[in-house]
Amino acid sequence: MYGEERRRAILERAREDGRVEVAALAEEFDVTHETVRRDLTALERSGAVRRVHGGAIPIERIGFEPALPQRDTLMAAEKDRIAEAALAELPDEGTVLLDAGSTTRRLAERLPPGRELTVVTNSLPIAALVSGRPGITPLLIGGRVRPRTQAAVGGWALRVLEEVYVDAAFIATNGVSAERGLTTPDTSEAEAKRRMVRAARRVVLLADHTKVGDDRFVRFADLADVDCLVTDSGLDPRLADELGAAGPRVVLA
Repeated sequence: MYGEERRRAILERAREDGRVEVAALAEEFDVTHETVRRDLTALERSGAVRRVHGGAIPIERIGFEPALPQRDTLMAAEKDRIAEAALAELPDEGTVLLDAGSTTRRLAERLPPGRELTVVTNSLPIAALVSGRPGITPLLIGGRVRPRTQAAVGGWALRVLEEVYVDAAFIATNGVSAERGLTTPDTSEAEAKRRMVRAARRVVLLADHTKVGDDRFVRFADLADVDCLVTDSGLDPRLADELGAAGPRVVLA
């Protein structure tokens, strides 16, 4: 395959999947990592992609947000490990806030039985999941429901979040970096997440390593606002140190 053909194929893959990884592309096309990096640099110079750590995303996808079922299948094993590790951040009892997201849903699935917890959430799937569980008191935040994420947002949700104060908030994000903080594509989701961060004594961010360096449209928090970042072992140790230096304790699952 000629270089131009390979770059077209890489761009098609990026547009289809939302992101491409250097290691996977090198294996797929049977070329060196350096060749793939040169291809991605050429695509970036043409304005087709933006380089992020370990790969690239298509420019038109910077504001793109996959639907919940699609997100649930991405990095599934890593998200399972993150959710397991996040259990150590739960209080023995009290009130926790679970943001809408595929990784926070996995945490909801694993909430320990018999522990007295009030679970506040703006996620319809999470509320349905924990409803009726022994020891769990679910409180569903109301508001306009976004079909893409099944999250309640808007004025009603914000008014509730202004009035609550929880022991720990488990927050999801579409992107995180030391430079830009925590980002998401949608302004209404960003405002809800911003209020969640303010409403918590401790903030725990759950984000797999592909979110690192993937800055999105709206910033809703700085890394200094986060007490703990739970991610997976696929994160480059140098990036883990960089994120940790910006504020949170970093846990690699």
